[in-house]
Amino acid sequence: VQLQASGGGLVQSGGSTSLSCAASGSTFNINVIGWYRQAPGKQREKVASISRDVGIDYSDSVKGRFTISRDNAWNSVYLQMNDLQPEDTAKYYCNAQTIRNHYWGQGTQVTVSS
Repeated sequence: VQLQASGGGLVQSGGSTSLSCAASGSTFNINVIGWYRQAPGKQREKVASISRDVGIDYSDSVKGRFTISRDNAWNSVYLQMNDLQPEDTAKYYCNAQTIRNHYWGQGTQVTVSS
């Protein structure tokens, strides 16, 4: 599975932006697809995910502000981010999981100015 993320950029506090991730390869094997982020000096953390088994899950820090969605074929995943805050500044990574592996996109930067 290969993942290509796009979107993000510089946004003012309170603003919105969106991310997209296109998956290719053996996408029929994907069980979970979603987004992680990593801020400078911090560990990578899950932002949101969609699982074939349990559906959608959000981290507490983004609930009510971010919305994850995907296409029917599990070829794309999106992240709509509203009411962005400076603490949302991070590099955002698309993630896909199969039974055997985790796959990562190249990361896309989101910077929120106060």
